[in-house]
Amino acid sequence: MRFPQRIVCLTTEPTEVLYLLGEQDRIVGISGFTTRPAIARREKPKVSAFTSAKIDKILELKPDLVIGFSNLQADIAASLIRAGVEVHIFNQRSIAQMLNMIATVGSLVGAADKAATLISALENTILESQKTASQFSRKPIVYFEEWDEPIMCSIRWAMELIEIAGGLDCFPELSHFHSARDRIIQAHQVVERQPDIIIGSWCGKKFQPEKLMAREGWANIPAIKNGFVREIKSVDILQPGPSLITHGLKQVQAIIQEWQAAQTHQTLESI
Repeated sequence: MRFPQRIVCLTTEPTEVLYLLGEQDRIVGISGFTTRPAIARREKPKVSAFTSAKIDKILELKPDLVIGFSNLQADIAASLIRAGVEVHIFNQRSIAQMLNMIATVGSLVGAADKAATLISALENTILESQKTASQFSRKPIVYFEEWDEPIMCSIRWAMELIEIAGGLDCFPELSHFHSARDRIIQAHQVVERQPDIIIGSWCGKKFQPEKLMAREGWANIPAIKNGFVREIKSVDILQPGPSLITHGLKQVQAIIQEWQAAQTHQTLESI
């Protein structure tokens, strides 16, 4: 069997996976938004954004496989398919689907064993985090904000990271919605849920905690009163590849552990 030798990655996730599998020599083009690994940006030509791509430039690279992510890349995929290119678009929205994506990429390039090893390592990290979380006496309510105008709460994998790390997502009933527009909320809804922790990760732009905290009625939210407003960079938690576990989960866990320590200290002081 001959596996693809010239791969274009339309998003950062397949690039990250192929480098972790040691199969980076197959990559001939990447997304301009690629962040991991950093070396990819230096050694691979950039041929796409997220919802747009340089179709002619991609075709000049003569790819035998193009890999992307999200239904938002449907038009790019259609253009390439019409040009006779083989395209695989993933649409992972959960941790399990992200791990399946790794397995599929491994199979596509003949590196299934290496993919299985990577998945096992990520699963062990998840299990360790769950083991730590199981010792907490109380789970904090965590509000995750993906965007500010309009206000948008956590996508499914962010909710799952919060739960793995020992928290309760503020809007679990919304996180399962595939479309971002279905996760739009009003400011007063966050006030009503009284989160203990707020994590901001505004996709593609810098989080401004002072702007968030200035919203009407938010001064009385426990997270703000107790100083638990934190940022996780969007590249660490909004790109559904291995970095969700290696970078995103670890930061969520650290924030929740910091909150747990503060709770313990407060309890001891009250005795």
